[in-house]
Amino acid sequence: MSPADQDPASRWRIAPRLAQEQIELVALWVAAWRATYADIDFDARRDWLVAHLAGLEARGALTLCARQDAPGALAGFVVIEPVTGWLDQLCVHPQRFGAGTASALIEAARRAAPRGIRLDVNADNFRALRFYAREGFVRIGEGRPSRSGRATLMLEWRPGVKRG
Repeated sequence: MSPADQDPASRWRIAPRLAQEQIELVALWVAAWRATYADIDFDARRDWLVAHLAGLEARGALTLCARQDAPGALAGFVVIEPVTGWLDQLCVHPQRFGAGTASALIEAARRAAPRGIRLDVNADNFRALRFYAREGFVRIGEGRPSRSGRATLMLEWRPGVKRG
């Protein structure tokens, strides 16, 4: 069996974020969003992200990081609130787009929130919308406007619902 034939989740080491990973995590977040929306200055939002993650984690959210091999570079991360199932962030380094990182992170989020997951996604982020559809998420309504004022859609995954 070639590595490409393996379950994507098995190729990644996923573990809770370590304090010393904050700078790398923020840089990954900026790179991922810059690749998606080049017209927005995500560098200017670094401090917001740090404060936002601290608030989420203080309320019980988990920030789970994916690395392909120890001590490999950070490939992506997901922020999930296990009690509510709210997925606040899913970011993959642009060099890892399409490599299975996001699927592995979604599987980790499902283990953390097995009763279901909800999230907002930008309505014009077509790559993300295709990904979530493949992962079994369905649209359940309009989301809250993004920080950039973009329209968002609320998506949901429930266990036992056949994934597309």
